[in-house]
Amino acid sequence: MFDPAIFAARRAEYMAAIGPSAVAVVRSLPERLRNGDAFHPFRQSSDLVYLTGFVEPDTTLVLRPGAETERVVMFVRPRDPELETWDGRRAGLEGAKERYGADAAYPAIELAAKLPELVANHHELHYGLGFDDEMDRLIATTIARLRKTEKKGKRPPHALIDPRAALHEMRLKKRPEELRTLRKACEIATEAHVLAMKTGRPGVFEHEVEAAINYTFRKHGGSGPGYATIVGAGENATILHYIENRCAIADGDLVLVDAGCEYDHYTSDITRTWPANGTFSGPQRHVYEIVLATQIAAVQMAKPGTTIDDIHNFCVRELTAGMIELGLLTGSVDDRIADQAYRKFYMHGTSHWLGLDVHDAGAYTRDGKARPLEPGMVITVEPGLYIAHDAPDVPDALRGIGVRIEDDVAITPGAPEVLTAACPKSIDDLEQLTK
Repeated sequence: MFDPAIFAARRAEYMAAIGPSAVAVVRSLPERLRNGDAFHPFRQSSDLVYLTGFVEPDTTLVLRPGAETERVVMFVRPRDPELETWDGRRAGLEGAKERYGADAAYPAIELAAKLPELVANHHELHYGLGFDDEMDRLIATTIARLRKTEKKGKRPPHALIDPRAALHEMRLKKRPEELRTLRKACEIATEAHVLAMKTGRPGVFEHEVEAAINYTFRKHGGSGPGYATIVGAGENATILHYIENRCAIADGDLVLVDAGCEYDHYTSDITRTWPANGTFSGPQRHVYEIVLATQIAAVQMAKPGTTIDDIHNFCVRELTAGMIELGLLTGSVDDRIADQAYRKFYMHGTSHWLGLDVHDAGAYTRDGKARPLEPGMVITVEPGLYIAHDAPDVPDALRGIGVRIEDDVAITPGAPEVLTAACPKSIDDLEQLTK
C-alpha cells in the first residue's frame, strides 16, 4: 500500500476539484453471501481505495472541503476483540484517524443518523448512484429528511453529481506510484502466461492451466486474478468470456489465455494465444499473423493526440482486409465495414482504460467526441479474430480458430510504454516455448 501522504494528497486534490460548496460520499460495496453463511472474498471499492487505502468492508468516506472541522469523516467498523478473533483485525475508529487520515471517525452503524448533518447546506452532493441499493435508499432518505428541515436552516443539496465528473478524471491519469504498481502487476502476469505456455499441453485440462496462472499471481504477492481467468482451448477460444475452463486441451488446439494479476489493487490484463502442441498449423498461422501484425501496429499508435476510436478503426480496417484474404468475407473492405459484416468475426472494442479496475474509471468521450490520449493514461490494445466452429459459409480449415493478442500500454509524451512487452507473442517465441 502507498504512503499515507499519497492518499492525503489525492483527497486534497479531489476536494479542491469539487470545491467548498460540495460534499462527497464514497461507500464501500457490501459483502456478498456466497452460500449458506460463507461470503465471497471482499474487495474494496476502487474509489475508496484510491482516496484512503482503507480495505475493510462497511466503510463510508465523507469529504467536506468547505467545512471548518471534520473535513474528512470516516464511518468504519469499531474494534471488537471477539469478532476480530473470528474475522480478523480491524483498524477501528482510532486507526481510521491515526493511520488513514480521518479528522473524525464514527461507528458504521451511526451513518444513517449522522449523514443528514454532514451533507446539509452543501450545494452539490457527489455520489455514484446505481451500485448499492441500500446506500442509494439512504441517500434518498437523507435528502427527504433535509427537505423537511429546510425552514430550520438545514437544506438538502441542490444537485447530485456523478463521481465521474471529478474523481474518475483523477483516476484516469496514473501517477508514478501507480505506474510502478501496474508494471509489477504486468511483470507477475507475464511470468504466469509463460508458465501457462509451458504447462498447457495436449491432455492437460484448461483448469489446470488456470491453477498454474493463479498460483503464480499469489506466489509473487498478488491478491489473485484481477478478473476471472480465461483459458479457452480449440473452439472455446472463440467465446469471448469463456470462464468454465473445464475441457481437456487437444492436440492441434490453439489455447487462448486472458489473465491479469491484481497487485496492490491494480490489475494487469494480458491475452496470448499459442499452439498446444508447439506448432501452428497453416490456417492457424495465417490467422495469427493477421492479428499480430494488426496488434503491433495498433500499439504504436498509442500516443498523445490519438484516440481509442482511431486505434479501433485502424484495427477494424486491417482485420476486415484479413477476413477477405482468409475467405471469411467477400467484396471490398469499405463495403464490409459499412455493413458491419466484420462483426461476425471481430465483435468487441480494441481498447479500454486500465488501473484499479480492469475496465477502469474515466470518460471515453468529451463533448460527444472521442477524447485524445494523454500522458499518464493506460490502455489495453487487444484485436482478435473469432471463427466459431459452426459459423456459416466459412472455409472448413478455419472453423474453431480464435486468436486474441492483448498488451497493456502506458501513454507517455513520446513512444508508448508497453508494460507487457516481456510477454512473448511472436510465432517463433511461442513455438519455442510450447515445444
